[in-house]
Amino acid sequence: MAKQKGSRIIIHLECTTCRTNTNKRSEGVSRYTTIKNRRNTPARLEIKKFCPHCNSHTIHKETK
Repeated sequence: MAKQKGSRIIIHLECTTCRTNTNKRSEGVSRYTTIKNRRNTPARLEIKKFCPHCNSHTIHKETK
């Protein structure tokens, strides 16, 4: 049987400065995958993570 759909979902986080920053170390956009609880955090998630393309810690926002 199939599992029931739980409250935890897989989300993707994308670097916000890679889209607009032209002075970065390498081409591309940094993306991370994580899990969040839909009931506890219904809003979009924002986490400060390391971006290897910008070579610094930047804010990563949840994508659709």
